[in-house]
Amino acid sequence: MKFIPYLIPIGFLSLLIVSVIYLARKWSWIMGADSTTWFYVFFAVVPVLFMVGLIKNINAVDYTGHAFYKIASVAMGLYLFITMAFLAVDLVALFIKLKPMQFGILSFTLFSVLALGSYFNAQYLRTSNYKVPLKGLSQTINSVHLTDIHIGHFRNNGFLNKLVKQTNAQNPDVIFITGDYLDSKYALNSSHFEPLQNLKAPVYFVDGNHDHATDNDSILAMMRSAGVNVLQNEIAQFKDLQIIGLEHMVADRETFDVHASPGKPTIRETLNRLPIKSDKPSVILHHAPNGIKHAEAHGVDLYLAGHTHGGQIFPFNYVSNLMFEYNSGMNIYKSLKVFVSEGIGTFGPPFRLGTKSELVNLQLIPTE
Repeated sequence: MKFIPYLIPIGFLSLLIVSVIYLARKWSWIMGADSTTWFYVFFAVVPVLFMVGLIKNINAVDYTGHAFYKIASVAMGLYLFITMAFLAVDLVALFIKLKPMQFGILSFTLFSVLALGSYFNAQYLRTSNYKVPLKGLSQTINSVHLTDIHIGHFRNNGFLNKLVKQTNAQNPDVIFITGDYLDSKYALNSSHFEPLQNLKAPVYFVDGNHDHATDNDSILAMMRSAGVNVLQNEIAQFKDLQIIGLEHMVADRETFDVHASPGKPTIRETLNRLPIKSDKPSVILHHAPNGIKHAEAHGVDLYLAGHTHGGQIFPFNYVSNLMFEYNSGMNIYKSLKVFVSEGIGTFGPPFRLGTKSELVNLQLIPTE
């Protein structure tokens, strides 16, 4: 498992090279071109330019960089969908002989369905409902879990106000936000935090990797100004519930995580020093589903995380399953319940295929 973070970029680069060759030849055949040279150049240069643009402009604060990031993100998603469409129609062509024009029409029809369907799927915010029994509760606590909101290049206050309204509609007693509130410095101003003041329940927040990459200190300060309870490796008490809020960190010294600084304390070290009462109901808030075994060893009842996006776009859900022991949904590790939300926003391409943008309503109920 420790080699997966290194194998993934190698595998991605290999697949990109294969896709360039495949798309160039397929387009040349559809167009009836005598030479594939320019098709090779186009499909080799364009993805590289867009990937560079994504990396270079993710934290752009000027309009030009912001616009280029959006164009590059959409283009990378469309590149994936046209590849998937061609491959799917190629499977059909194994059984039905298709002329170039027929192949092209079928491919572009499927491409349009994938692109438009994935875009609107990402915009549609679903509510997922779960009942979670916890020992030691004297009364039911209705909570909402939000994560990976990613306000920035593709989402702004219009989306945020919609999210606040839908959250309040759940009539929560408490709200948990597990990181990646912003995805870029383009949204780093107080106006993108003010809507949080309209939430009608106490809010507890822990940071994520994108918050760190943006400007974590500023984000935490603006969260506090908006009335949000920021937890940095500490415990807060809400009714019967211990809320253990952890900064984004690796599980232990034996674990590598490209998104977490190895110089910071680990989950194991942090939990060892916190005064957790194992006989009291407790929930951990952490951005990524890391250090599950350490949480269970301390008698924690519920672990809430995000970060994975569930893979966001098929077939990357399979990659995400390799990277994370728990990729999405409700899971059980011994006595610990682990819930990983697929998140609200998107990173990079504003598409979701095979996953959902979800607001999670967790009804914590007493049990013997």
